[in-house]
Amino acid sequence: MIMMPLISSSVCEGGLSSDRKKLEALGELTQAPAMEQAEGFDSTKNLKAIYFEGLDYQGKPTKVFAWLGMPEDKAANESDKVPAKVPAMVLVHGGGGTAFKEWVERWNARGYAAISIAVEGQTDKRSEDGESWEKHEWAGPSRVGIYGDAKEEFKDQWMYHAVADTVLANSLLRSLPGVDADKVGIMGISWGGVITSTVIGIDDRFAFAIPTYGCGDLSEVPNQYGKSLGNNAAYKEVYDPMLRFDKVKMPTLWFSWPQEKHFPMDKFANSYQAVSGLYTVSLIPKLGHGHGPPWSKPDSYAFADSIVNDDKPWCRQKRLIKFDKTKVMVIFESSEALSDPVLVYSMDKGVSGERKWLELAAKGNQAEHYEVEVALPKAVTGWFVNVRSGELTVSSDYQE
Repeated sequence: MIMMPLISSSVCEGGLSSDRKKLEALGELTQAPAMEQAEGFDSTKNLKAIYFEGLDYQGKPTKVFAWLGMPEDKAANESDKVPAKVPAMVLVHGGGGTAFKEWVERWNARGYAAISIAVEGQTDKRSEDGESWEKHEWAGPSRVGIYGDAKEEFKDQWMYHAVADTVLANSLLRSLPGVDADKVGIMGISWGGVITSTVIGIDDRFAFAIPTYGCGDLSEVPNQYGKSLGNNAAYKEVYDPMLRFDKVKMPTLWFSWPQEKHFPMDKFANSYQAVSGLYTVSLIPKLGHGHGPPWSKPDSYAFADSIVNDDKPWCRQKRLIKFDKTKVMVIFESSEALSDPVLVYSMDKGVSGERKWLELAAKGNQAEHYEVEVALPKAVTGWFVNVRSGELTVSSDYQE
């Protein structure tokens, strides 16, 4: 059974302030949970289906289904054949997803250990109707809409357990003898991006993070999130990642696309501009929303490699200079040669994901850093600049 850290009597006052402290106390779940191999799955020596212990739900113990994989053994050097410790990834799925074996395999192929967790009490086997995932017998809570269980007992709410499961996955992964505990990152997609955005303000042990699509500051979005969260005090005062982004000192990659309908560009920008650490933005037009699109692009892997190998993002916006209402210069700092600068912009109004996005070639100049000069169209309502290095895309901060 996982034991929660004790909370002093001074904070057990009830109400949202107490709940917020309970959520943040999940960062103290640093002891690796007990785990066991899950039977009935196609596990191998280096890639296993497992269960690990979660927190109690409604007074009963829970377990979390996951795929845990290690890359093929590598020696530190040929003379002593001492196995080298490897970097690692905690992977968090989005709505409709599960613990994806393929996602782990993709990171393993790049030399990373990885654990992909199922955060709604499911396995990766399809239910009889083929439209959902089978629940296992030790399941905790499932997601109820958009923080729709906020009136339930706090420690029985889904996001509380999702955050706890993610912190515990980190503790488990970094406890493995073949893993370099100083080089464990996290990536979450969609709802997993929301979880990731929340966790990184609570668990500071991660070396880097890659929130994909999901972000914070969603209570005033004019879409389904704003409708659900506009009057949700629990989100605003307990769960919103914006409450803790100032504590995020690790490097982050914010990965999305301008046509994203669920998590608008202005709220995405508010999120990355609020973190304390270095951040990189990658907004890829026509990327698509789902688990597959981010997997198939090289951007997340390249960012992880740059942190693991060089302790800083391989490329990021260093400065944005506005000369007047239409003339702008964006300066990128990069360890790789950059090219193909382009202005991505819209002249429409409304939620960014529902606008039409256009592209206009810009002028790039390699000086001390890579400088991009842009003349903004007079009626522009939102814009950013993209640059490329091979198949990699880096964006300037989104502007409105």
